Amino acid sequence: MSNKVYGLLARFDTPAAIMSAAEKVRDAGYKKWDVITPFPIHGMDGAMGLRRSRVPRFTLVGGSLGFTIGMSMIFFMNKFDYPLIVGGKPFFSPMFAFPVSYELTILLAAFGTIIGMFLLNRLPMHYHPILKYDDIHKSSDDQFFLVIENSDPEFNKAETNKLLSDVGSLEIQELEE
Repeated sequence: MSNKVYGLLARFDTPAAIMSAAEKVRDAGYKKWDVITPFPIHGMDGAMGLRRSRVPRFTLVGGSLGFTIGMSMIFFMNKFDYPLIVGGKPFFSPMFAFPVSYELTILLAAFGTIIGMFLLNRLPMHYHPILKYDDIHKSSDDQFFLVIENSDPEFNKAETNKLLSDVGSLEIQELEE
């Protein structure tokens, strides 16, 4: 069993306390840390200093790819694969290719969103060191946790412990890898 320290975990009992702690940890310059709460807290992204998600970029790429594939597929089929003139209509018209392109846009945008979310969240993650904490089940009920990782450049065990106690944590515990 490894005794390497993953980081420090601090427990809070109110949303206001965890919000205040998140702002102070952000202001202290920490980059590799997270909060675990039983429900979303409005404004927590700003308190943590998080930027906008990059998942919509994956969605845009997937949707654009779907639209292009749909239009190209209909163009190829009507122009080269099976050219058939019906009622003097052209071999390719975007009007007739739209339903296929529309459906492929939605399908590949959804796939892009899911793939982007999995990649950016590093999923599937079957284990996380915080699961060794005995009372982590309280994070889905009524407790709020803040975890600062050991890999953070600002991490110093004594100073980080002092910061977490100064921000009003009820308990501070070391997490093992």
